[in-house]
Amino acid sequence: MYLQRRNRILRATPAIRSLVAETILTPNDFIAPLFIDEGEKLKTEIPSMKGYYRMSLDNTIEEVKQLWSLGIKSILLFVKSKDEFKDNTGKEAWNKDGLMQRSIKAIKDAVPGMVIMTDVALDPYSSYGHDGIVKDGEIVNDETVEALVKMSISHAEAGADFVAPSDMMDGRIGAIRQGLEENNFTKVGIMSYSAKYASCFYGPFRDALDSAPGFGDKKTYQMNYTNRQEAIKETLMDIEEGADIVMVKPALSYLDIIREVKNAVDIPVSAYNISGEYAMVKAAAEKGWIDENKAIIEILTSIKRAGADLIATYFAKDAVKLLND
Repeated sequence: MYLQRRNRILRATPAIRSLVAETILTPNDFIAPLFIDEGEKLKTEIPSMKGYYRMSLDNTIEEVKQLWSLGIKSILLFVKSKDEFKDNTGKEAWNKDGLMQRSIKAIKDAVPGMVIMTDVALDPYSSYGHDGIVKDGEIVNDETVEALVKMSISHAEAGADFVAPSDMMDGRIGAIRQGLEENNFTKVGIMSYSAKYASCFYGPFRDALDSAPGFGDKKTYQMNYTNRQEAIKETLMDIEEGADIVMVKPALSYLDIIREVKNAVDIPVSAYNISGEYAMVKAAAEKGWIDENKAIIEILTSIKRAGADLIATYFAKDAVKLLND
């Protein structure tokens, strides 16, 4: 049998497949999310995120040192606020002595080279569990944006390299950029959650921070998962307002959106491989239905192949160890 082209030649051996691989994962691709709690020597496993922990700051610093030694250069910080600090203003979010602010300073002192990104949203500090200030049962936009600006400036003062607004309020990127500029934080970047969808896959994350909404849902500010063009519109607006990196969240059910955004923009695109996606892999692996290690690398490769330059993932540490092996 004569064939002019035999495509299988380039698949014949592991070495050949490696030579012609189009998508290569490296530690530089990953952002490691970290959950921080008050206290000392605490390491509490999150029930719905097997193998992932909420840690006190001392243990978090040790974790960051390990991540740096593995070649992971960026972390995304989330803090669990005590109930007594929660209200409908979010004022604890810009407390200069708050847990987030202390964590940024301590981590930067311990591992100066680590790129620290910080979550900017009010839900961990809200008595209602929403990403914004509530009035008459509505999450109000403009007053929330004012609070987010204060929060971002506070993080910048503490030493954050990037603030990462995850709230999906209108106009917050431009307002945050203006606030940073006016306060001389001209080197602090913004990684905007530009296309953040109202997803059922966030459940385990809300367990981690005790931040589930106290009423209703988040569909009046997070995006409708039926929409594609809206993601491009939101992303382009964020870039016009001053975003340095844009994000699509979730990742695995939104690979088409990642590619659409990548094709539309000329700045780095990140994607968040979220808690529900992590939990599904863990649960299926525990049942013996899939090979966890193979699933981790395949999923992360698919997210990068779709167009993500950076991937926030709870698998970051495991993935790097697998890649190194």
